[in-house]
Amino acid sequence: MQVISEEIGKSIQNASWIRRMFEAGIELKQKFGADQVCDFTLGNPDLPPVPPVATALRSLADAVGQPLSLGYMPNAGLPSTRQRLAEYLAREQQVPVSASHVVVTVGAAGGLNVVFRAVLERGDEVVCPSPYFVEYGFYVGNYGGKLVPVPSRLPGFSLDLAAIEAAITPRTRVVLIDSPNNPTGAVYSQEELKGLAAVLARASERSGRPIYLVSDEPYRFLAYDAVEVPPVLPLYPFAVVVGSFSKSLSLAGERVGYIAVNPAMPQGDELIAGLILCNRILGYVNAPVIGQRLVEAALGVTVDVGIYKSRRDAMADVLRDAGVEFALPRGAFYFFPKAPGNLDDLEFCQLLLDERILAVPGRGFGLPGYFRLTYCMDEAIIRRAAQGFKKAADRARAKR
Repeated sequence: MQVISEEIGKSIQNASWIRRMFEAGIELKQKFGADQVCDFTLGNPDLPPVPPVATALRSLADAVGQPLSLGYMPNAGLPSTRQRLAEYLAREQQVPVSASHVVVTVGAAGGLNVVFRAVLERGDEVVCPSPYFVEYGFYVGNYGGKLVPVPSRLPGFSLDLAAIEAAITPRTRVVLIDSPNNPTGAVYSQEELKGLAAVLARASERSGRPIYLVSDEPYRFLAYDAVEVPPVLPLYPFAVVVGSFSKSLSLAGERVGYIAVNPAMPQGDELIAGLILCNRILGYVNAPVIGQRLVEAALGVTVDVGIYKSRRDAMADVLRDAGVEFALPRGAFYFFPKAPGNLDDLEFCQLLLDERILAVPGRGFGLPGYFRLTYCMDEAIIRRAAQGFKKAADRARAKR
């Protein structure tokens, strides 16, 4: 008896490798104890929320007795939150963003779904560099679109602009980027982004309809070694930024994000109207009111980036000592190393599992032969995994 759609049934079979490995980790922890397992699967930030969040929560508790304090609001978000976000994004993106250019969403994931629902026709294509965040294909497929991955340049995972231009067809509607990148930690340079904007301008002129540049930026704040994360809105009129505060404020469970539309976009008001409608009809209605108030109070503050940098450096030491090849992440909190001995990524992740280390196979991100590690956990856990990494890597090389 068929109880779910055929499409969803297939999707379950191909569901996120991140969750699969995370669930395998739960079993290992139950069997051996949590302190005996090193779980590098899920990008769940462990740092406490920034201090203004606690202050804002106390104020909100005092205000709950007022009428409609937790009631409905405009679908685009609280007017005060949109205004604060616009001021913040105007500084960050270096363009005059107003509240009317901003829609508050249910996380960055909700924001991407709203964008795709608003702009995609069935059969449209979304081009993105590979490797890519595992859920992108599902988000695009939700609205009849097709994800078109384009391999990045190795070993540093920079944009291959010629390959992206070659992948664009008359059905291309969006080019989707993620910088700092999940899963690689790459940060695209100003030169790369200017080149991409030129590619999209040419392609849009040929096709007779705009190709949107959508920049997914939940890790924008998290860059190391004085690396700059260039703003995209000044570079291309049909640019849209999607972000969240899950990582920067450690509010992952509150599910608050945003969409910012380039104020210079032709017919931008029409796109904004479509985004607001989609925010409602997709069932989000509006982002959580408590989360919006917390973001409003804490904007401009971030968790300590230095803690993540120290963890990155610790993970680099562990991988280097194990002889594992990797590109040092310039941002975010992920490594995307190559499986030693040219081993299949599934096989190497199993070798790590034998050592009670959990990693995610690279095929889930569109690049077999690699694997993803997150380092948003205590540095002691990272260093505790050193011997296990070395043993797994030695076994992998012995299999050649």
